Amino acid sequence: MGKLSTHVLDTLHGTPANGVGIQLYAVQGAEKQLLAQVLTNADGRCDAPLLQGDGLQPGRYELVFQVGKYFAAKGTVLPDPPFLDQVAINFGVADAQQNYHVPLVVTPWSYSTYRGS
Repeated sequence: MGKLSTHVLDTLHGTPANGVGIQLYAVQGAEKQLLAQVLTNADGRCDAPLLQGDGLQPGRYELVFQVGKYFAAKGTVLPDPPFLDQVAINFGVADAQQNYHVPLVVTPWSYSTYRGS
């Protein structure tokens, strides 16, 4: 059975991003349904998969990472408004039997992601 997980790496400080707020939504057209809301731990990860087993279904999802709050809490000098406040990653799950790992590598000025397992 598949699962959905994430983690956040802070490349400005060269550390895992502890305390990043994350929301997970199921997306159907213009409608979004909140499925989970978590904070990253000291390793920049969630304590449990965001979805797993029957909870992971084929479809479209969105992860929203609260990076502006994270960097402000770290004492990073940011403009007002910050260049990146919330990073939204929209992705699809085609095969719910597979693992989908969607990490975020971020600074206050840039980010990247990829599909891991």
